[in-house]
Amino acid sequence: MGPAMSVKLYIKPAESSPFDFEFSTNSLVIGRSRQCDLIVADRFLSRKHARIFKEGDRWHFEDLGSQNGSQLNGRSSKGAEPLEPGSHIQVSDSYINVVSIDGRGEPVKHRMDSIFIEAATILDRDVDELLGVESSSRRYVDHLKLLNEVHQALAESITKDALLKMILEKVFVYLQPEEACIFLKDEEGALHSAAHKNLPGRIHAFFESKRLAEEVAGKGMAALVHDVNQDERFSAADSIIASGVRSLVAAPLLGSDSQTLGMIVMSSRWAVRQFTEEDLALLVSLASVATLRIRNIDLAEEAAQSRRLEEELALARHIQKALLPRDLPNTDNFSIFAENHPSRGVSGDLYQVLERLLDGQRELVFFLADVSGKGMSASLLTASLEALSSGPIEDGLPPQSIFNKLSKMLYRRTPPERYATAFLAILNPQTGRVQYTNAGHNPALLIRTGDQVEPLGLTGVPLGLLPGETYTAEEFVMKPGDLLAIYTDGITEASNADEEEFGVERLQKRCILHRHEPLEDLAGAIKFDLERFAGQKSFTDDRTLILLRRNR
Repeated sequence: MGPAMSVKLYIKPAESSPFDFEFSTNSLVIGRSRQCDLIVADRFLSRKHARIFKEGDRWHFEDLGSQNGSQLNGRSSKGAEPLEPGSHIQVSDSYINVVSIDGRGEPVKHRMDSIFIEAATILDRDVDELLGVESSSRRYVDHLKLLNEVHQALAESITKDALLKMILEKVFVYLQPEEACIFLKDEEGALHSAAHKNLPGRIHAFFESKRLAEEVAGKGMAALVHDVNQDERFSAADSIIASGVRSLVAAPLLGSDSQTLGMIVMSSRWAVRQFTEEDLALLVSLASVATLRIRNIDLAEEAAQSRRLEEELALARHIQKALLPRDLPNTDNFSIFAENHPSRGVSGDLYQVLERLLDGQRELVFFLADVSGKGMSASLLTASLEALSSGPIEDGLPPQSIFNKLSKMLYRRTPPERYATAFLAILNPQTGRVQYTNAGHNPALLIRTGDQVEPLGLTGVPLGLLPGETYTAEEFVMKPGDLLAIYTDGITEASNADEEEFGVERLQKRCILHRHEPLEDLAGAIKFDLERFAGQKSFTDDRTLILLRRNR
């Protein structure tokens, strides 16, 4: 003969003792009405709450539109869902374990003792419903008193460490565990113990419970485990079992976006404490309050860190501006203009316009560099570049020799990914003769009086890129009316909403169109054209421009 065609259940009502139940019909209606097939003592159960039925060869569970809903294996039950031996059902505050179906399954009632339920479901229900004010008035008062004390702490200035310590102190007063621990997630999502309290002689065992962490901190489930030894989830947690822990209760630190910040866990041995559903509800509420405060502290710390960063950026920008020339050299034959617009408060661009004497003759040095990277690290490299370049420039070296020395020094002092493109021009203001070296930089634009444009191309690789690179120099003579524009790629590579770049051609046209105007007006026209082109899109790179024009 084959196995009996029946379903065996183990029921733990909210308001009476657990019992076994077996039926062989194809449908079983569960509720508190006398008309139901299975009557469960639970005042918050609907009259006809749910049913178990057979369809084809499969058994299913279905909530019948109950007021307080149903859970199947820890998840909200919606529609008919298949049942298997060992399935866990929660109807209101009562629990049902499917022991066997049609002879399949092992009658282990203790599996029923582990409750894993969505913490959000507990938080959505009233405290009166969860605790039952009439039958648990003392617990109800303790619940409100504990939450009120934690809420009062929210109004005080308190550090995160002090808050976590205070929460554990309250937990020990009201829930009386042997051990309690709060775990928080780090930036990578890994859990670490942030606060811990235990009675003397207790073994700290929570680190080995990966399954508990997955369910609670990972899935946002609240957990009540009456007997660790009888729950298959903890069969591999040797350290927990060896410590004598039998009862566990845990709640996630669940944020408003349903993302968990961590979890709070309590444990005890049976001889000391067995946790209840009331304890679970209380811990979930406490964890919710704690999460709010932890998040507020984190936001306050982030805001303070942001303010400190802004102050540091402002100071760095002030120092960096001091490195730029305050006043440009004056010469009757030439007009000079220079400006820098950082994209992130501090700039990775550096420019210098210097005057030096060589063999009694006056020379003007124009130096523009764009270091790799952006932000604070790039600005630090510009400061180093300014310091390293000042000696060779003041020594009166020609441009190629300056870059030879500068590149070697930069290579020795920086990692491989740090380098700088640069353009250096040395002008004799009496003759208009210019010597220049271009180290991997954008070609400067020499615009002649007839609107011909001569790009001043590369004479070597970026500074600091290779250990023994040597540079060459080129030269030309600026005639009256000629214009020289030296710029960084933050101008030509600026893009609009369609990801189209501003480009060299637009820059050339603007320089040609306004070449006879004061250089400050020419720079303003370029800036206006560039901002109009970019529209609402912000600039992602620093923009630096040096303009030089021979007047006569």
